[in-house]
Amino acid sequence: MRKTIGKLFLILMLLVIYAPILILAVYSFTDSGNIGSIHGFSMQNYVTLFTKGELRDMIVGTVLLALVSSLLATILGTMGAIGAFYSKKLAKNFINTANQIPVVNADVVTGFSICVLLIVAFGMNKESYVPLLIGHVVLSAPFVYLSVVPKLKQMDASLYEAAMDLGASPSMALRKVVIPQIMPGIVSGFALAITLSLDDYFIASYTKPATFNTISTYVVNATKGSQTEIKTALWALSTVIFLIVILAVVVMNVAGRKTTSEKGGVRNEK
Repeated sequence: MRKTIGKLFLILMLLVIYAPILILAVYSFTDSGNIGSIHGFSMQNYVTLFTKGELRDMIVGTVLLALVSSLLATILGTMGAIGAFYSKKLAKNFINTANQIPVVNADVVTGFSICVLLIVAFGMNKESYVPLLIGHVVLSAPFVYLSVVPKLKQMDASLYEAAMDLGASPSMALRKVVIPQIMPGIVSGFALAITLSLDDYFIASYTKPATFNTISTYVVNATKGSQTEIKTALWALSTVIFLIVILAVVVMNVAGRKTTSEKGGVRNEK
């Protein structure tokens, strides 16, 4: 009885999570202008999505912002995690505490603070992309830090010193020994940073130039307008993003299982 109830509860939760996305995906392949009535099959939403210059520029700009900010956040988060791991207890606790503040802080506070600091206090040009980039790095770097720290804890802390005892320089020991050991955490942090950047609305709305839109800010503005063609094209965009996320998760899981099985095979040979 408990197993049956547990399965039913799991199915209910999955329906609550995925049913809205699946409904949106179904309507993206129709010529309906509103959700509630299906008239017929159509690929026009996807044609509009990939041919309309306004939408194409918005998608390309959002992806470039996510890649650049995620790369910077991954570098900073990884460096911070390694530095904290090899620091003394007081410094380590301070870094850990400082890293938690942006995580629990509201995005709207972070975005408004960066806007006030860079644009108002420092007089930076409102059409500059620097505040937007900094805001997304501040948003993502703490999560990269949290992804890398567990991998460092799983690693033998004496490997770094052993590499230097064998003649490696500090930078070589870091590149050849430490980084490969924590690479899964770095990759996970980078993927999480991209997701956070693509998903962000509040920081982008406060720090972006007036002529630039991310996917989130564009969607919010589009839902307030009356252009049915744009709204339905965004259904197609949501479906494409969802499929890409599923593909990325499957690839990462398969790669992780393959790595685990290879390590297990090596141990068995030994």
